[in-house]
Amino acid sequence: MRGERGQIAVLLVCRGRAVRGERGQIAVLLIGGLLAVAVGGLVLGAFARGLGTREAAQRAADLGALGGARAMHEAYWRLFEPPLSGGLPNPRHLEKGAYLALGRAAAVRVAAANGAPGAAVEFPDGDTIAPARVRVSVVRRFEIGGRGARMRAVAEAELAPPAGVGPAAFASGAGYDGPLAYRQGKPMRPDVAQAFDRMAAAARSDGVSLVISSAYRSDAEQAVLFARHPDPRWVAPPGESLHRNATELDLGPRSAYGWLAANARRFRFVQRYSWEPWHYGYVLNPRSSPRGSRVAAASAEAADGASAGGLPQFVPTRFEPAINRAAQRWSVSATLLAAQLFAESGFNPFATSPAGAQGIAQFMPGTARGMGLKNPFDPNAAIDAQARLMRDLLRQFGAVPLALAAYNAGPAPVAACGCLPPFPETRGYVARILGLMGGAGELVAGADGTGLIVRLVR
Repeated sequence: MRGERGQIAVLLVCRGRAVRGERGQIAVLLIGGLLAVAVGGLVLGAFARGLGTREAAQRAADLGALGGARAMHEAYWRLFEPPLSGGLPNPRHLEKGAYLALGRAAAVRVAAANGAPGAAVEFPDGDTIAPARVRVSVVRRFEIGGRGARMRAVAEAELAPPAGVGPAAFASGAGYDGPLAYRQGKPMRPDVAQAFDRMAAAARSDGVSLVISSAYRSDAEQAVLFARHPDPRWVAPPGESLHRNATELDLGPRSAYGWLAANARRFRFVQRYSWEPWHYGYVLNPRSSPRGSRVAAASAEAADGASAGGLPQFVPTRFEPAINRAAQRWSVSATLLAAQLFAESGFNPFATSPAGAQGIAQFMPGTARGMGLKNPFDPNAAIDAQARLMRDLLRQFGAVPLALAAYNAGPAPVAACGCLPPFPETRGYVARILGLMGGAGELVAGADGTGLIVRLVR
């Protein structure tokens, strides 16, 4: 009996030790688990801080890029103002260095205001005549486990044409509400277009090519012109220009003025003002009448806001005849052709790009052969082929920005998306040409006259 009791006592002692051992193991496991949770919490906290830092850095970079692009957008048109006006420095003109400095300062300022001082700013297309892209890089530092780490965020913004920009089919909100017809890329009343066709055919038979530099302008477009030149002696205020009636044509070149003065009345076009040998109006419209004598008498140099020569000032004189002939032959805007040639080659007939594009219009050899252009370095032939190709692309895509993109990147990428393809070179190319056209008084799209919008692309 005593032996059994002894065995029982031994078993109880052993069981007690086992229980205490199990409790110890459980305690160790609990402590280990708590330590693991604590370490995991620290890691997750550091990770969360890293994510927060990343989001903050990206936000600062995004806002900085947009701020820089907006500053560039506001100043973009000033790049194309002539350096001199009347022999004196033109206060509206802005050199490219000053233009980029405005974009850089705005990008740095906005990034700093969002917690990222010292942001780095670059211009990916800074070597072009009119940069349209700005890139902002932001670096933020934080710690993980006592060790320093760096987080870098990059954003890029651009000036780009808005989607769906194309020729308007109807005029409204000015002196004329109704359908529009286009000649040489310029809008006018359909009956005016038909009368111009008859007059242009007669001029051609006499060896004269008529070029339209301006036609219908809405009151909003006239407001942009007046804001740039707020002097009624030179530009009619909004609501007073006859161009709002869709009956007025500003015609060139200068060599055509004599023919127009002698023959325009046969086709029901009259010279509106004796001091404007380029401005002719179609008279079969009771709403078309010269401005009141109050404005006309203010100066013998009063104008209606258009260029007298029919081409922008940056066009070299020796290329004017070829551009005018091509514009008239293929019914494409002479301003568009001129801006394109400036962007393509700077009017260098012997230019060759690293990709192999040749001549003043930068035709690739295969494209030149397809257009029947035997010598891309012949400027007259190349400009005529350029106008013909642009006529075809405008018919295919129905919008100037899309046609320009197709000229630069080929029709396939544009047709595939019905938009500007996401190629930085192509987007910059289109933006530069629209900017040149805006600087020449050609209001392509948008109330600001540049036809460009600001958007984040990266």
